[in-house]
Amino acid sequence: MNKTLTLLAVVLATAATSFAGQSSKKVVVAPQQDLFRAGEVQLDVFAAGAAGNYNGGSVNGFGGGLGLSYFFTKYFGLGIDNTLTSLNGNGHVYNSTQADIIARYPIESWHLAPYALVGGGATWGTQSQGNGNVGGGLEYRINRGIGLFADSRYIYGNNGLNETLTRAGLRFIF
Repeated sequence: MNKTLTLLAVVLATAATSFAGQSSKKVVVAPQQDLFRAGEVQLDVFAAGAAGNYNGGSVNGFGGGLGLSYFFTKYFGLGIDNTLTSLNGNGHVYNSTQADIIARYPIESWHLAPYALVGGGATWGTQSQGNGNVGGGLEYRINRGIGLFADSRYIYGNNGLNETLTRAGLRFIF
């Protein structure tokens, strides 16, 4: 009788564990967050250099500026920036305000986004005028909030405006 009760207890214990179900462990993997995304507001702080011709004279200068951009999608946005440079080291100030349509192609795995820009604005120094511009650049994202960038654009207009404006700086992303 003891053997029968012991055998019955072992069978019931085995059956109880087999019907208890399997324990489930869920592994939660955080989704990868894109470095480049739609709805970004960007603030640029940069150093700039200008070289070319303006109003019949040579334009060579170094300075800096600020920019603000907004990306409607991951690939397209609008930007505006203002650059102040000193012309030819003679104390004359050259100011360029540009508004651009920006198209970029993010490569998330490399943290890079090459981009192209096209637009227009105003240029003034010894003479004021409207202008057009076209250019391109490269941005490297350190993380979702900070990036480094360098770009160059060709600025053209009346009065012999024919120059290159090159910028490099920090980009803060919100």
